[in-house]
Amino acid sequence: MAGTTGPKRQDTRKFFENLSGAGKSIAVLTSGGDAQGMNGAVRAAVRMGIYVGAKVYFIHEGYQGMVDGGDYIKEATWESVSSVLQVGGTVIGSARCKEFRTHEGRLKAAHNLVHRRITYLCVIGGDGSLTGANLFREEWSDLLNELLEQGLIDEEAARSNSELHIVGMVGSIDNDFCGTDMTIGTDSALHRIIEVVDAIMTTAQSHQRTFVLEVMGRHCGYLALVSALACGADWVFIPEMPPEDGWEDNMCLKLSESRSRGSRLNIIIVAEGAIDRQGQHITSDLVKNLVVSRLGFDTRVTILGHVQRGGTPSAFDRILASRMGVEAVLALLEASTNTPACVVSLVGNQAVRLPLMECVQMTQEVQKAMDEKKFDEAVRLRGRSFENNLSTYRLLASQTARSELPNGEEENEAGDEEQSHSSFNVAVMNVGAPAAGMNAAVRSAVRVGITEGHKMFAVSDGFEGFYKGQVKEIKWGDVGGWTGQGGSLLGTKRTLPAKHLDEIAEQMRIHNINALLVIGGFEAYVGLLELSAARDKYAEFCVPMVMIPATVSNNIPGSDLSIGSDTALNAITDTCDRIKQSASGTKRRVFIIETMGGYCGYLATVGGLAAGADTVYIYEEPFDIRDLQANVEHLTQKMKTSIQRGLVLRNENCNENFTTDFIYQLYSEEGRGVFDCRKNILGHMQQGGAPSPFDRNFGTKVAAKAIQWITRTLKESYKEGRVFTNSEDTACLLGMRRRAMLFQPVVQLREETDFVHRIPKEQWWLKLRPLMKILAKYKTSYDVSDAGQLEHVTRVRPKESDTAAAI
Repeated sequence: MAGTTGPKRQDTRKFFENLSGAGKSIAVLTSGGDAQGMNGAVRAAVRMGIYVGAKVYFIHEGYQGMVDGGDYIKEATWESVSSVLQVGGTVIGSARCKEFRTHEGRLKAAHNLVHRRITYLCVIGGDGSLTGANLFREEWSDLLNELLEQGLIDEEAARSNSELHIVGMVGSIDNDFCGTDMTIGTDSALHRIIEVVDAIMTTAQSHQRTFVLEVMGRHCGYLALVSALACGADWVFIPEMPPEDGWEDNMCLKLSESRSRGSRLNIIIVAEGAIDRQGQHITSDLVKNLVVSRLGFDTRVTILGHVQRGGTPSAFDRILASRMGVEAVLALLEASTNTPACVVSLVGNQAVRLPLMECVQMTQEVQKAMDEKKFDEAVRLRGRSFENNLSTYRLLASQTARSELPNGEEENEAGDEEQSHSSFNVAVMNVGAPAAGMNAAVRSAVRVGITEGHKMFAVSDGFEGFYKGQVKEIKWGDVGGWTGQGGSLLGTKRTLPAKHLDEIAEQMRIHNINALLVIGGFEAYVGLLELSAARDKYAEFCVPMVMIPATVSNNIPGSDLSIGSDTALNAITDTCDRIKQSASGTKRRVFIIETMGGYCGYLATVGGLAAGADTVYIYEEPFDIRDLQANVEHLTQKMKTSIQRGLVLRNENCNENFTTDFIYQLYSEEGRGVFDCRKNILGHMQQGGAPSPFDRNFGTKVAAKAIQWITRTLKESYKEGRVFTNSEDTACLLGMRRRAMLFQPVVQLREETDFVHRIPKEQWWLKLRPLMKILAKYKTSYDVSDAGQLEHVTRVRPKESDTAAAI
């Protein structure tokens, strides 16, 4: 479902048309604690099931409904999952069920399923729910024999329902399931936490207060860790990595140091399951009392509680849930007697299938390691995503900012050759249009750079500011509070460097810039190409240079995702939700919505998937008047059902003649008497707003990784008292590709770029388009050769693949 399929693989593609659901019955249930996005998974599984010709049932109230039977198990229709995508929680209900834990309870459940000939189960829940499902499957043939002996079913029923197939999707806000980077609901829970932290920061600032925030996570510190990264918290307590003994002194020292550097507030985040090295609980009240008694700071506690489970699902969770729901049905259709019960999940940006019990076992091993106080082992077992977050947090939580020490203290007294040149001058700049998350990346780069011993310089207003000499040193305290700010605080321009190479080279000489980090969009990529091409002529450009993609359009070659696109997607999704809601009273209304993106249809397509659009028009998939006519006809048919509204998204440059106005007028005319139309151009609101937790975290982590690469490359290219490198692998783009974060020479990316339309020649998300069409009831061809194959849970993934934590 993710990744690119080149022409060479054309012959090996398989299509899901060969997978038929005819004569099969699939049941969908949600169990355990609810999580935002569960409804998206239910919707996708139901619609995909119906699409392939299967009968699909809801099991209401989780396993309790399966045991009780009757009206709790109902057939689902296409319309019954309409308008649920934007609803939090689970519309089919969830309940803890003691009865299912007993043999008698499972016998009743089996009887209820056989009665309806249901032999395919799609379970959405946490590890407890999935373990229960696996046990049920293992006992299935014994349960059938028992029902046969009791005369509750006949031989034919036992024979035709002899196998039970199970696929799980993990719905849990804690992200505590091993084998998957992100569980359904985690991103939305982070949205709730960050909304609260942003609100608290303004009041804390006013009163110079310290706030202790308690977030959910009884056994897993993911929410605490990532929200601490995303808001730049001063201290975080998580169960997997308790603080060293004597943490009380260290924490108080850090808090008072941050105040002495001019900060007016402190944020401390505590996971509800936080413990110390002796296994004693660290509560939010304990932390508050400590700060008050030791430092006398005005301190308040806020316990977020169930707020984190509530609210509408984020764009990320809707897309994740939709992809997983469809993948789950494919996995069920492909299941055979020998395939183990599996979970569908996401690693990096790719859908994978993993044996359910391997994941459960690994999840239980984390707890065992924590109980045995093997904390490093617990962190390792949590997986690469968790490890990456923790190591980035530690890098940024460095106790003393070297450049802030009193004069002379940062000089190395040993004075040996290696040490005296460990300090290099590194410049950071933003180029192109502003994107939410740029500031988080700059803050991370500056602080990690200072921690690594460099002198950091900020260039204002992109390459234009560079050639005008707007370059100045930037210190640790200068970037305080930047993570949550939208736009670009450094200032950014679209100017390219080619016409100003002399002046830029001179500025690099004046400030002795030894390395360059460029954070930006397509102009940043082209700019880096121009600088690397000028290396023959200018020795000043023979330094390590790296670019991090940051643009709402997500149109940079060499990276599946870019900073800022998640925030823009959430803006589109929120607006579409409101627009759809406005139609709930009027009925029979179709909205035509124009999104940004230049020629890149990412925002329109993925926004359409997250908002439940009927049609999305993009440049990459050419369309003509016949397609427009077919889409109008499709909406006309839809208006005859109980879903009497339509949503059409159009990328701003999808076609120069079929403009938004043209499409609006065509739909208005052709739909006359059946539906009326409204149009909406979203414009620059897609570029603004506070960055989403994903963009803050993604920006923070990739910038830290880029600076570490710069440090390594500087050491390698420092010879005879100066930095010099002109090899193409020292002018790179750091991008996320499927499962890995890769440094790719920009020169090599030239071949992959359509410079006229400013887009990559191949784009992974085009694979999501058939998915969107299926969920909107269009007959389409869907290539499943790239769908998740069954893999095994690996203990330690190979170092070089360095899995991109999807968040």
